[in-house]
Amino acid sequence: MIQSRFGRRVVETGARELVVIPDEVPAQIVSFANRTETKERIRALLMPRIDPAVAAGMSRYDLREEVRKLVGEIATSQRVHLNELEEDVLATELTDDMIGLGPLEPFLEDDNITDILVNGPYDVFVERDGILRKTDARFRDAQHVVNVAQRIASAVGRRIDEASPMVDARLADGSRVNIVLPPLVLNGGCISIRKFSRQSISLEMMVRQHNLSAEMARFLEIAARARFNMLISGGTGSGKTTLLNAISRGIDPTQRIITIEDAVELRLQQPHVVQMETRAANIEGVGSVPQRELVRNALRMRPDRIIVGEVRGGEAFDMLQAMNTGHDGSMSTIHANSPRDALYRFENMVMMANVNLPLRAIRTQITSALNLIVQIERMRDGVRRIQNIVEITGMEGEVITARDLFTFEYRGDSRDGRIEGVFEPSRVRPSLIARANEFGLGGEMLQTLDLPGD
Repeated sequence: MIQSRFGRRVVETGARELVVIPDEVPAQIVSFANRTETKERIRALLMPRIDPAVAAGMSRYDLREEVRKLVGEIATSQRVHLNELEEDVLATELTDDMIGLGPLEPFLEDDNITDILVNGPYDVFVERDGILRKTDARFRDAQHVVNVAQRIASAVGRRIDEASPMVDARLADGSRVNIVLPPLVLNGGCISIRKFSRQSISLEMMVRQHNLSAEMARFLEIAARARFNMLISGGTGSGKTTLLNAISRGIDPTQRIITIEDAVELRLQQPHVVQMETRAANIEGVGSVPQRELVRNALRMRPDRIIVGEVRGGEAFDMLQAMNTGHDGSMSTIHANSPRDALYRFENMVMMANVNLPLRAIRTQITSALNLIVQIERMRDGVRRIQNIVEITGMEGEVITARDLFTFEYRGDSRDGRIEGVFEPSRVRPSLIARANEFGLGGEMLQTLDLPGD
């Protein structure tokens, strides 16, 4: 509400003032070269008149409405013509700058965007529908990037500056953020955001998106219900966590599940879920709680299943022990380019935790613990597809043996650049059929592989 008080006009927001505006603003005709110059001129006149403490306590909608009124007043006093739409857009952008992430806010609201990548103030890229594209979004300057980065870090109790120029954080909606500032980068600052999907993805939805076949989806659902130990492998951005989320829907709702992640991304639907998150060291370098410590502690919490968001170190050994000591149905993801690479990486991680354990003993434990490796890849057309579902079958000499149950076979490219292919079952009877039979699912599993039932 605008009212006069002691020769000034003030905007009231409850018991406190949001802004103070002198009654007399020198009227002048201003010719602006473009919209950006107009926005910056109005910003320069508006920002000093806002009490940041009051603005921070207002809802986004209320603050935007008050800012919109002030934009109209300042534009009038400066004899700048703005129509209603332009005032709305400018008010939204200024509000985003004050309490949001500035020019990144529209991308956070777009559900079709999965990644937001800032390479300095003038280069902002987004991934939409699997394709990375440069946008027209810009920050004002390098300091604007730093201000947004510090706002992200402070929201989760972290600090980022020249003394501590790297940070991993999480937005309020669960999206993952990595920030690197100068002097480690030379372009003014980098912000990488992996958005948290608001929509819970199911295997059926992934079938419609051509990520896998209906038979593969049914096989993975059976694998979850029959408590197969599973490793989901793939490169960065290949959809490993999304696939893990979808497969987890097949878990019995009566089971107690403990999840362990660097930043909570899993959205399990079961009622009995305990989510644990690692903690980084503070600025003094103390207080960190790594994944391995959380996995060890989870074993004391009476879990039916343990799900690790991503294994990347010594926690692989502890997870292996969990799989071998009655916690069947445990799952995790791993960065690797093929199922065989995933096995090699897993071996190396176990060795990081226990260098005295002979390699054959490690491989024997992996063989007895791990049942399936699911390889997923983001292909050049932007579509994420499961390339292989592999069964671990045993050992021959010193080598872990495995066999494909499903593979994606490339058939060519369509006219619009899409990759064409088929998901083929191997039609080989899996050793895991005995486990599936214990849950009454053996016949269905054979059907997914196009094999006759028992």
